[in-house]
Amino acid sequence: MKQSITLYGIPNCDTVKKARAWLTEQQVAVTFHDFKKQGVPEDRLDHWLATVGWEKLLNRQGTTWRKLDPATQAGVRDAQSARSLMLAQASVIKRPVVEWNTRDVSVGFDAASWQSRLQ
Repeated sequence: MKQSITLYGIPNCDTVKKARAWLTEQQVAVTFHDFKKQGVPEDRLDHWLATVGWEKLLNRQGTTWRKLDPATQAGVRDAQSARSLMLAQASVIKRPVVEWNTRDVSVGFDAASWQSRLQ
């Protein structure tokens, strides 16, 4: 069965650039979903939250998170509050999010892990 891979992110994100370049080197066909142009698909976000959890999906190291006021940051305490913030500000989602098939999801770029998924 041929994998259907979708990479979600922002084109100017360095990690997304690295990930896309790596996939191109591996000659893997990928569908790219641009959060800036296409938004965050709510049904997919719900799937990611259920699969990897909101703590892994929320990027607390990024510029967008650091620019949020302390009250907004403190308000993110569970999956529902994290989901609301992610829909409002896609840049707080750790990138890239990759759907390797309909169920398998990864967050961030890890060449070794990705290589094993392509086997």
